[in-house]
Amino acid sequence: MSTREVVIVGTGPAGFTAALYNSRADLAPLVIEGGLPGGQLTLTTDVDNFPGFPEGIMGPDLMENMRKQALRFGTEFLSTKVTHADLSSRPFKLTCENGDEIMTKTLIVSTGASAKFLGLEHEAELMGRGLSACATCDGFFYRDKEVYVVGGGDTAMEEATFLTKFAKKVYIVHRRDTLRASQPMQKRARENEKIEFLWNQSVVELKYDQSGLTGIVVENTQTNERVEKSADGLFYGIGHHPNTEFLAGQIELDEHGFIKTSGHPDTNVPGVFACGDVQDPYYRQAITAAGSGCAAAIKAEKFLEENPL
Repeated sequence: MSTREVVIVGTGPAGFTAALYNSRADLAPLVIEGGLPGGQLTLTTDVDNFPGFPEGIMGPDLMENMRKQALRFGTEFLSTKVTHADLSSRPFKLTCENGDEIMTKTLIVSTGASAKFLGLEHEAELMGRGLSACATCDGFFYRDKEVYVVGGGDTAMEEATFLTKFAKKVYIVHRRDTLRASQPMQKRARENEKIEFLWNQSVVELKYDQSGLTGIVVENTQTNERVEKSADGLFYGIGHHPNTEFLAGQIELDEHGFIKTSGHPDTNVPGVFACGDVQDPYYRQAITAAGSGCAAAIKAEKFLEENPL
């Protein structure tokens, strides 16, 4: 079994950028694409905040362009997902869903983080069409609109507060009558005149037409009464879960499952680097993910020079 110089697990802006830099360094990287090739941006329609595209670009188009650029310099792609990683010694061993076993001298993890959904029908098809899990990404499109945010923690308060920069009204839907959010975040949301709380309510149904989301149905958690409300947008503020299941027991994770990186992008395992949302629960932007992918690739190249096998 031949041993790779570098394997990148995951794609998205971080993985594709790492692949571009490593391939230009003649390291012939292998990218294992995972379950959602291209990452979360493949579920996004308009991307207006990635530099270099003054008229904006569709999320899937941006990811396809990045993939083609990496391919141009010799990146190899494998359409499967990693189910287990043995990082106990170099070279590292990766076991894939298709049965392949891959050995590599360095590893870059860019598997991202997936937004937590409510499990309602039509969520996937409405993502980017009135449904979003990123106010920073999509808030601009809801200028002077009425939007709803689901959640009661810091994420929901941050999303709602940010959305008030654009929307004329923001409703926070929370299944309880108290919030989990920190006191400063609660205070900021409660004092914002554009924000109104819908207590003891859960979103149980999505209404839509050919243009996208048109409304939601909320259910009172105490009386079970259901009410339909028109909505221009619905934002999920219930958090993200990092895609790190295959790394269980192999690498240091924080309490939420995100990879801990020291100085970005180093992990606690020498020769293993992490980039993108899998190690970043704060920014979660395409541009910061791409930057961290560049850093991971450069670190991997330098590590190989200093630690030959």
